[in-house]
Amino acid sequence: MSDAFTTRVLNVASGSSERVVDLTPDCEAFLREAAAGRDGLLNVFVPHATAGIAIIETGAGSDDDLLAALHTLLPADDRWQHRHGSPGHGRDHVLPAFVPPHATLPVLGGRLELGTWQSVCLVDTNKDNVNRQVRLSFLG
Repeated sequence: MSDAFTTRVLNVASGSSERVVDLTPDCEAFLREAAAGRDGLLNVFVPHATAGIAIIETGAGSDDDLLAALHTLLPADDRWQHRHGSPGHGRDHVLPAFVPPHATLPVLGGRLELGTWQSVCLVDTNKDNVNRQVRLSFLG
């Protein structure tokens, strides 16, 4: 693989509860090696049918607010056609339509260009899948 494209897979233990996991430090560590001061793009992708990637503020309650909004929008009850797994698991399969499984972000001078309060986060509402993979790819 050329220096212009580098990829790495993160293994994330998201646990058995609904979570928003801040991946920003992992993205920054990856870019220190992969970007080496260059401009380019970081693509963050979660190859799972029941998780997504969000760019949000964390630590001030926004992550909990996101989970609460998803509960309102996608209740974990028996209305879903997709019925294996925990009760309401069908809604986990609808999640990526609202929180996509990817984000592509600008990298300038080897650094992730996020707004002051933005973080790159894994959104995982699937209590049945406690381990996730997230692929980080730098193109520059």
